[in-house]
Parts: sequence; C-alpha cells; structure tokens
Amino acid sequence: MPRIFTGIARSYDRVGAVFSFGQDPRWRHALVDAVGAEADDVVLDVATGTGLVAVELARRYGCRVVGLDRSADMLTEASRRNGLISGLVNARAERLPFADGSFDHVTFTYLLRYVDDPAATLEELARVVRPGGTVAMVEFGLPRGVWRPPWDVWIGVGLPLAGRLVSPGWHEVGRFLGPSIREFYGRLPERELLGLWPRAGIGDVAGRRLSFGAGLVVWGRRT
Repeated sequence: MPRIFTGIARSYDRVGAVFSFGQDPRWRHALVDAVGAEADDVVLDVATGTGLVAVELARRYGCRVVGLDRSADMLTEASRRNGLISGLVNARAERLPFADGSFDHVTFTYLLRYVDDPAATLEELARVVRPGGTVAMVEFGLPRGVWRPPWDVWIGVGLPLAGRLVSPGWHEVGRFLGPSIREFYGRLPERELLGLWPRAGIGDVAGRRLSFGAGLVVWGRRT
C-alpha cells in the first residue's frame, strides 16, 4: 500500500464506508461470499489492511486466517481485532514468505493497482494456494453508461473535498484514488485483467460488477 495511506489506519474503516456510501463493506461481503471456506481451512488475506476481510472470513466460516500487509500502521490496527485473526505478517504480495500450496484459499483487496507487475503478483498469490482452493479479489471498477458521469464528479471533486473535511491525510487519499483507478484500467482494461487469471493457473474464473460497476469482485479455483 502506498505511503499516502500512512496515518489513517485508525479512521480507515469508518471513513472508507462513509466515502463509498456504504458500498465498500458490501463489496467485501461479496468477496467473502465467493470463498466458501470450511472450518478447518487456513486462508491468507493479502493487503489485509485493518483486517476487515480477515475478520469476516473467520466469523463466517470459523476458519483460521492469516493477514498480510506491507503497512505497519494498518497491521497495528488489525491486531486490535480481538484475536479473530490467527496471524499477521508484514510482507509484500510480490514476494510471499510462504511455501507453495501453504493455504487453502487466498483473498486480496485493492491490491493489483499498487504493484508494478500485476500478472507476476497474481502468479505469486496463486503459488501459495493448494490445487482446488479459491483465489478471490475485490477492486474498484469503472462504472459504465449513465453512471459514469456522477462517478467522475464524486471521485474527481467530491472525494477530495470530503477528505479535506476529515484530515490532510484523507484529503491526499481523496486526490489520489481517482487518478489511480483510471490509470490502472488505462493500462489494464477489465477484460485483460480477467485474462491474467487463467495464465496465473486459476480456472473457473467468475466476476461480479457491483454498485453499477464501481466495485469488482473476481474469483476462481487454483488448477
């Protein structure tokens, strides 16, 4: 996660939900729905942030969850989650410190926009999943049709202004997100993004566009 997110961990959950009009929690729920874990499974949640997805996985399925993130601030906040997360690891998604097939499933949230090589990172994520396990992600999407203009106004004007009302850190995040999302899909359109999954060894790939396309959940099975 970029350094721009440093210092906002304590308010991340609350402000993220408000600024997304309640849609960020909905997208994370859909991600957890896609995993279908069993109680004796072990799940790796990459880019875990404050542990929102990790905690929901543990509560929903009763499984063990290891959270991984490169932000020490976010991991500190995740550590407050009442022991629901089995372990927390400070590491990069591009170089996971785990052996092949170490986990039954892997989830990741808002990750591929922040890595230099999304294809290689997806391969690395798939590497640590046992055959038949689920790999699933949630990412911002680009709305289409009549929903694109209001999205452009919110992401380009509304979000930076709203962030300024909260804190300087959130103002910077608000300014950063719109260009980050547009740039990502400019170099990796959604169809090409989905095409990376089979090449990474992930089959049965499916996806859901949520909130008129503002959110994207994708999942598949490790082959």
